[in-house]
Amino acid sequence: MILTFLSLKGGVGKTTSGIHFSAVLQEHYGETLFIDGDPNRSGDVWARKQQLPFLIVNELTAPRHVRDAKYQHIVIDTKARPSSEDIQSLAEGCELLIIPTEPDALSLDALMKTIAIIQKHAADKYKVLLTKVPPKPSRDGEDARDLLKQANIPVFQAEITRLAVFKKSAELGVAVKDIPNPFARRAWDSYVAAVKEVMP
Repeated sequence: MILTFLSLKGGVGKTTSGIHFSAVLQEHYGETLFIDGDPNRSGDVWARKQQLPFLIVNELTAPRHVRDAKYQHIVIDTKARPSSEDIQSLAEGCELLIIPTEPDALSLDALMKTIAIIQKHAADKYKVLLTKVPPKPSRDGEDARDLLKQANIPVFQAEITRLAVFKKSAELGVAVKDIPNPFARRAWDSYVAAVKEVMP
């Protein structure tokens, strides 16, 4: 399985989601390789402490690793605001494009622009992941989900709640499941549920 995370808007949890999808895949589904294709090298924040159970490489060293038959899954974190040509190439090279978005107006506007490009190249190869969803009683997550469904846009049933534990996981270089925090299990379980939706 090759999963690619992309977004036209920064700060929507793209790298966080890629890291946690990789951690779940590694734990439950087999050897996983994370390719950090973002020039900001956001994945390096996690990789520096070498606490993650999977390998993180950049796009320059990736060719040496993708030939290794031990990797059953590859997760790609792309640069922010990829071009239409980039999106076409990314769609051709993976099983699924995952588009994280926050459930606010600016993020949803950027999401619709991304989807308009994707639908030209890979109408059946993408799915939206709602991230940084405010906890109830806010209805932002539900309203965004309803909007996407009305527009016939595929969206994960699982959603990622806005929790401070994700920032802590980046600082410590671990997945949230490895943080002794009462919200950590909830955060981890949300990604486990999301990964189950894409695995056969």
